[in-house]
Amino acid sequence: QAIDRVVERQKVISTDQTDSDVIAMARADGEACVQVFFIRSGKLIGREYFVLEGTGDEADEEVLAEFVKQFYAQAAFVPDKVLLPEELVEAQIISQWLNSRKPGESVEITVPHQDLNQQLVEMAAENAVETLNALRTRWEADKNRQTVALSELQEALDLPEPPGRIECYDISTTQGVASVGSMVVFEHGTPEKKLYRRFNIKSVLGQDDFASMEEVLNRRFRRWHAAHETQEGVGKKPDPAFSILPDLLLVDGGKGQLSRAVAVLEAYNLLDRVPVAGLAKEHEELFVPNQHESIFLERHSQGLYLLQRIRDEAHRFAITAHRKRRSKQGLASRLDVIPGIGPGRRKALLNTFGSIEGIKNAPAEKIAEIKGITLELAQNIKLQLE
Repeated sequence: QAIDRVVERQKVISTDQTDSDVIAMARADGEACVQVFFIRSGKLIGREYFVLEGTGDEADEEVLAEFVKQFYAQAAFVPDKVLLPEELVEAQIISQWLNSRKPGESVEITVPHQDLNQQLVEMAAENAVETLNALRTRWEADKNRQTVALSELQEALDLPEPPGRIECYDISTTQGVASVGSMVVFEHGTPEKKLYRRFNIKSVLGQDDFASMEEVLNRRFRRWHAAHETQEGVGKKPDPAFSILPDLLLVDGGKGQLSRAVAVLEAYNLLDRVPVAGLAKEHEELFVPNQHESIFLERHSQGLYLLQRIRDEAHRFAITAHRKRRSKQGLASRLDVIPGIGPGRRKALLNTFGSIEGIKNAPAEKIAEIKGITLELAQNIKLQLE
């Protein structure tokens, strides 16, 4: 109870019971950070910061005005007062708009020049400066780690320069059902999720990860080729996911997956332009073309951490897409993994026995009565469905 009383006193800002938001901003080198204090019934109940992008050419009052409009367009609650460090552009219009968001009550936008409210704005501004400095320190640390990681990859793979754009591919399947390939893109060591793509495998029957990888890469570089064909490109905006070649192509797997990637690059005359490597998970070793021995990065190196992160992201993205596709296809797709069962025979089986369970419980001789199914195939069907 004593602790509760102390905390309660610390939160009390004033005896005024008004609900207020205190907004202030800090800017440096094109970055902007806005700090918001939430005061309810005279108590500071919380604070939050927002980093604004693309504000380099705008004046402070313009940035604040845009922030206020965006913030309160989505806010669940509009306070009685909004305290600011300076006047807004279009202050009157914004004030009228805020009033419309709080029917029957008025919202006061004010720039305090004395008393406690001015101190609150100054405190929010100080917090914004501290937050921006802390964020910039963290960003610099992340940037330094990424720079080190990319330099390590350049050296390990003997690349002409650090790989600014890395693409990684993975295949996710369950016994060859609902196979999905994933493509993730990292630029300068950070994920560019808007460039991620997934591929539903179309040409591969059953479980064949090598052939599935080959299909995915063929489709990816076919898109690249189309983007650079004059006739194909007329009137179309090229997809940035496919129209730019990677500085490093990474496949999840060892020599088998790498050989399929090499075959695709050769087919498009890109083997000399696109460095490629396979990352085998068991020993976290890299395989590259025309080199018998694998490459091992230092166990705790930034380069290896980056490769693992990229590989894991491709795996996550593939699994997510595979689960969605598999859930749509349902149990009937279990028949698709059985050699000799195509769409026609699958349909005949389900029409005759009604379900997977019905097929499992039927005698092999009864299954063999279906046109095109031998007794040997019927026995294999039952074995596969056990």
